[in-house]
Amino acid sequence: MDPLYDTEAPKKPTNLSVNSDLLAKTRALNINLSATLEQALKQQLAQAEATKWAKKNKAAIKAYNSFVEENGCFADEYRAF
Repeated sequence: MDPLYDTEAPKKPTNLSVNSDLLAKTRALNINLSATLEQALKQQLAQAEATKWAKKNKAAIKAYNSFVEENGCFADEYRAF
């Protein structure tokens, strides 16, 4: 599976606008803002890519599901549950 982004790319300083109370409370708890933002962006990117993949493969997924409905799943006769 291809990575979502280059994890070895250099860091880049960025200016952001954040709710001042939210910022104060997270700083008071020593929450790493950069790491938290990177994690949130990574999750958003993964979700966007998954949505894009599902949309791109919608016809194939529909065809596979129709095949399974009509013929069953491959090796159904061998499963023990």
